[in-house]
Amino acid sequence: MSSAGTSEDDVLMAVLDAGAEEVNDLGESFEIVCEPGDLVAVRTALQEAGYDYESAELSFQPSVSVPLDAEGAKKIFKLIDALEDSDDVQNVYANFDVSDEVMAEATA
Repeated sequence: MSSAGTSEDDVLMAVLDAGAEEVNDLGESFEIVCEPGDLVAVRTALQEAGYDYESAELSFQPSVSVPLDAEGAKKIFKLIDALEDSDDVQNVYANFDVSDEVMAEATA
């Protein structure tokens, strides 16, 4: 959803009772995190509060992230590319965390 003229607290108040766990300000939009069973209620709460949203979809979010160094990042990127190239794979999810510096080193 667009963040023009809207604060993170405004959005949180609109969806908190519907089951939203957190609202993240991404700059030009907000990301709302909730349990899969609360998605419809959160989407309905947004609509009732008068907020438009770009998408409302389920995705897996890791509960623990694993930091990677440049060598580990190169290996993971190669594995993910191979998985995504497979016709039998629909989605790829991962729980790695790569800093900007490591990303620059790994993709150089």
